[in-house]
Amino acid sequence: MDSIQVPRRLLRLVGRLVAIASMATVASAACSATAFADTLDERNELVNHFVTDFNANPLVADCAAHGSFVASTSTAFDHVEFPASSFDSAHGSIVPWNDAFDDRKQRIKVDNVVTVEGLGITKDGDSSPTTLKFRCGYVGSQMLAFGWNDPVPSARPRAEPRSGHGAKGRHGAVKGKGKTSSKSAGGKTTKKSASKKKH
Repeated sequence: MDSIQVPRRLLRLVGRLVAIASMATVASAACSATAFADTLDERNELVNHFVTDFNANPLVADCAAHGSFVASTSTAFDHVEFPASSFDSAHGSIVPWNDAFDDRKQRIKVDNVVTVEGLGITKDGDSSPTTLKFRCGYVGSQMLAFGWNDPVPSARPRAEPRSGHGAKGRHGAVKGKGKTSSKSAGGKTTKKSASKKKH
């Protein structure tokens, strides 16, 4: 009888642990979702501000809002300011594209390329603002590609593993082939030397 009760107690304990772990996972996911919602709300507010107060085209406003978020993750900038002049025809534009966004990692085909300029305010606040140029590729109203003149190359590697993953895979495959051929060449050499020793 005792042997039957021990496994039941163990099962109850395991069940409780699983329940606690799943509640922690749900709580963590809820926090992530809330943080994402906050960021999305901030972005939507910024787009609305640009459209309402500066009469910006919605795509140009969206590109500026995305650029503002990306630049704020840079080690160089605290934030980006977009004066009303950022949205005039000299500093913000939409160009019909119907081609690859760029000839490097973002070869995805886009219908329009949006450009907009802002002023990057440095974290130290001592130096004068830096002119930042943001470039966004859209299909309809959906942004599919993004680039900017990030003056701090060391800040880029954080984001590159995702976009550069295919390139690393290609290099890895080439290296793998090289290793295989050198091993087989090494194998032939050992076989020849072994056969010479027999004679």
